[in-house]
Amino acid sequence: MCRPLSDRIALITGASRGIGAAAALALAQAGAHVVTVARTVGGLEELDDKIKAAGGSATLVPLDMKDSDGIARLALALNKRYRRLDVLIGNAGILGPLSPLGHLEPKDWDNLIAVNVTANWQLIRCMDPLLRKATAGRALFLTSAVAYMDRAYWAAYAATKAALDALVRGYAAEIATTNVRANLFSPGPTRTRMYLSAFPGVDPETLPTPEEIAKAMVPLCLPTCTETGRLYDFRAGRFLEFHPPS
Repeated sequence: MCRPLSDRIALITGASRGIGAAAALALAQAGAHVVTVARTVGGLEELDDKIKAAGGSATLVPLDMKDSDGIARLALALNKRYRRLDVLIGNAGILGPLSPLGHLEPKDWDNLIAVNVTANWQLIRCMDPLLRKATAGRALFLTSAVAYMDRAYWAAYAATKAALDALVRGYAAEIATTNVRANLFSPGPTRTRMYLSAFPGVDPETLPTPEEIAKAMVPLCLPTCTETGRLYDFRAGRFLEFHPPS
């Protein structure tokens, strides 16, 4: 069995279900020791059982991504134990209320910014030194084509994804001369709880599964992936400069 990530350390946020859980399992099957981060302990434990059954190994980290100090402590713990981080997948995100902007409550706006933007900034801030210590650090952040669509009631969520895109592209430019590469990944419509909550009338059987999405993510985490500051679109099956028109 090919295990191209053997002896590498991978951190995945939002790993208790959906794309995050599938990505963690796929990376573990590829040989990585996965550090799985999520709020839901039960989901992490179920994932751990699957990883062990597949012959992989994991470290479970129950952590709310709004806990910036917790992210910093995690970075210190990883440095103490492994001295590096080979792969970072920023997957955790929330949809928030789909609402006219004038009806959006300030607490909901703050929550969207905290989880979808600030948490990923803190991940970059705290994990960048560890990624630089790896022989080929790879960072991948999940985004959405909604960021560039004129879709009513989606403006708050879209704004957070547009901000994330700018954040990651800027980070990629800053590390262009290092051994770290950072990219964005747009999965498109996927058979996840978040997507189906936004589009309850869609037949789940018509959507790609999180496992299919995760399979496409693995090559972007390998040392052989030299692209940086780019967007990989799952539906197109390739890197794009910008989100495709819809």
